Amino acid sequence: MARGRERWTGVLLAGMTSNDHVAPTRHLPWGPAESGAMMAVVAMLGVQLGLAIAVRMFDQIGPLGMAWLRLVCAGAILLVVVRPRPSDFTRRDLLACALLGVVTAAMMMFFLSSAARLPIGTASALEFLGPLGIALVAARGRARLWALPAAIGVLLLTEPWHGGVDLVGVAYALGAALGWAGYILLTQHVGDKVTGLKGLAISLPVAALATTPIALPAEGGNLTWQLLGIGLALAVLHPVLPFSLELQALRRLTATSFGVLMSLEPAMSVVIGFLVLHQVPGPAAVFGVLCVVFAGVGATRAGARTAEPIAIPGPRAAEPERVAV
Repeated sequence: MARGRERWTGVLLAGMTSNDHVAPTRHLPWGPAESGAMMAVVAMLGVQLGLAIAVRMFDQIGPLGMAWLRLVCAGAILLVVVRPRPSDFTRRDLLACALLGVVTAAMMMFFLSSAARLPIGTASALEFLGPLGIALVAARGRARLWALPAAIGVLLLTEPWHGGVDLVGVAYALGAALGWAGYILLTQHVGDKVTGLKGLAISLPVAALATTPIALPAEGGNLTWQLLGIGLALAVLHPVLPFSLELQALRRLTATSFGVLMSLEPAMSVVIGFLVLHQVPGPAAVFGVLCVVFAGVGATRAGARTAEPIAIPGPRAAEPERVAV
């Protein structure tokens, strides 16, 4: 067991600090697909646990303040550990990393705001409409019929016939869905172009800067040293660990395989919400989440292409548009 943990730690550190282009999975007793799947599952668990803990702290600091606190701590951690240099990026890749940071900030602020108003299982299932939408756009012909169970799931989750749904919370969750869609597309681009975790070491500090003018005026007065310590721990749980693992997983899995695994996240969110927050979903909500998961798996598989797994880019020749130190 100790040896296994050492190997796992080695994978993370190799992804954080190595400048070469050799896939860290060479040191693992399993192949890229298996290690990528495990990374994706652990990432989902970290996301949902981190969100559930954050929701429990909303009485001490609001959702915007929590988003800012975690992004500031996460950005600081990655800057210290990874130490990216401007010469590591082309101008286009640096711009993509910065844009990823802005999208990440919007996604986290929208989702935490929705989780303050809705059960996290409901918020997570609505947010999942973002990546589901990407899969449906990539699908062809009858494959787009997977939008039907997704629509049924949304109706069951929001139950508009009862008139008691928090429309602001739903709007926040849908905003997070748009953010997640953009996050997936930009993360795959950054993961293909930038080695290691250097892309995240740029995007997360940018995300922290993007949330500062929105969150700090409203929540700055609630900050304490204790909250800063908790924020640092939560930043490791989410977003540092999950985002890092997702970036590595996208280099080992096809987009289709990764999408199928991510389709399970709404169901995992319901379980975590029940265990950590004691949020007991009704039958309609449970069936709604299952509909969204079912649609996500179906649409992702239907939109599959005969593509090779995402490759880690090899060394590139010096490019004239690289940012000067």
